[in-house]
Amino acid sequence: MMRILALLILILTPISSVAATLMVLGDSLSAGYQMRADQSWPRLMEPMLNDNGLKIEVVNASISGDTTGNGLARLPKLLKQYAPDYVIIELGANDGLRGFPPAAIEKNLRAMIALIKDSGGEPLLMQIRIPPNYGKRYTSQFEAIYVRLSKDYSLPLLPFFLEQVILRDHWMMDDGLHPKAAAQPWIAQYMTNAITPFL
Repeated sequence: MMRILALLILILTPISSVAATLMVLGDSLSAGYQMRADQSWPRLMEPMLNDNGLKIEVVNASISGDTTGNGLARLPKLLKQYAPDYVIIELGANDGLRGFPPAAIEKNLRAMIALIKDSGGEPLLMQIRIPPNYGKRYTSQFEAIYVRLSKDYSLPLLPFFLEQVILRDHWMMDDGLHPKAAAQPWIAQYMTNAITPFL
């Protein structure tokens, strides 16, 4: 009897009431560096998406210091655990700051995209930009990776929110790399606006 009741509930539940899962796979820019987890922009984004009429559960799977290699290594377990419908890939800044070979970064990102697609999820790629520490040639090669992958896989290329935040000194930590907690609500709204058309 309980099985029949459970089946009836499942059948009668509108599909629209089932929340989709959006996972953010990133580094310290998304992890909420030096702040409470609930202050990070991915956590603040969920109610904003819901206010837009989207039933989205946001999972923040970001870890400070992660490279594309770290993200790739963690991804299979995360996909199995959360079965996300969408995955924002916000990785590569730490690779670029360490001067990792662009070909290796691209290979890792391609592997992540393939894993997400194979799991039935939709990848959303964020354009990452880095300071010109290693010269114009390296910076250009690095930034071109994301444009190329977006075209090759027909993926949305999300804007790099740090470019807007870094212009406001009062929103940046003393290291000049990480946004403060005060910037997180703005980032959450910025990213909500950027991804809503693709959900």
